Amino acid sequence: MRSGKRGLLTAALTVLCAVTVLSAPGTAFAAPHPAPSPTATPGPAATPAPGKDLEEIRRKLDALYHDAAVATDAYNAAEEKARKQSAEIVALAKKIVEGQQKLEKLKDQAGAAARDQYRTGGLSATAQFLLSDDPGQFLDGAGRVLQGQQAAKKLMTEKTRTQKELREYAQDASARWKKLEEGRKAKAAAKKKIEKQIDAAEKLQSRLEKKEKERLARLEQEAADRAQTAWLDTGVLKDVHGKASAQGEKAVKYATQQLGKPYVWGAEGPDSFDCSGLTSQAWASAGHPVPRTSQEQWRQLKHVDVKDMRPGDLVIYFDDASHVAMYIGDGAIIHAPRPGRTVTIAGAGSMPILGVVRPDA
Repeated sequence: MRSGKRGLLTAALTVLCAVTVLSAPGTAFAAPHPAPSPTATPGPAATPAPGKDLEEIRRKLDALYHDAAVATDAYNAAEEKARKQSAEIVALAKKIVEGQQKLEKLKDQAGAAARDQYRTGGLSATAQFLLSDDPGQFLDGAGRVLQGQQAAKKLMTEKTRTQKELREYAQDASARWKKLEEGRKAKAAAKKKIEKQIDAAEKLQSRLEKKEKERLARLEQEAADRAQTAWLDTGVLKDVHGKASAQGEKAVKYATQQLGKPYVWGAEGPDSFDCSGLTSQAWASAGHPVPRTSQEQWRQLKHVDVKDMRPGDLVIYFDDASHVAMYIGDGAIIHAPRPGRTVTIAGAGSMPILGVVRPDA
């Protein structure tokens, strides 16, 4: 193997190894759930003592988990980009290797032509056939000269094009590598924020006595029930009679089978999920892939009116689209709520609804 070829193969392998390291998913931690009060976003330092009003603690927990949910969406988006960019860099590395091999072959062909000319005493094919007294040989030689000229021109054109492609591949790989590094930093920053918010929430809860924790859980459920009742009282469901599509039924079936599995931020199953990990995998199982994050699901999928929603549709929550659930009918959803919780059924109106999207529209 020539040194240039060996060097490029080594470089390509280095790229592949580096891509594997940079694109490796972060350690999974228990993750976030959006909060009914996203307007209040206190930092981890704002931790009231156990004697404080539990309703205030509930609101602070909601805000902390909401911030963690926003960071989780950012983390998932960076992770998704990293996967695509890594695949693109790998493909470019392969093209570079293939291009270098092709260039080596073209160089060998050019070398063979030069050696052939040396063996004929340095006379060009044109000069050789013009010196011939044989008319037939003259005509044959004319054809060969024309073919030789065309072959030489094609060889040089192909060599130039291959060299140009190699330069472009190298520039493209460099640019994508830079983006991958930027994504790695964004993912690391999002991970740090997730851990910070969850840690603050856990510390806040750890300062509560057992009875206070039980009462806090009741307060959380009561708040969800009040929101659901208020939503139902608007009569929003009176015109909701949509029937699930065949793919929607498959998605609902998949989501239902995940009930009881823990919420873990960044998780896409099969043993744990975050909110958009559950919905994206449910629709992937139905043969209809959707964007990975709740924000992209809201941005890219078709919006439908709440009165037109049907089982399998995705309900997007909060003004920043930081949470998503799957509608299963009768005013209910399946979702992965937040850290310390499991995939569960809840009221569709138990959180502020931003809108509804339909993956298979």
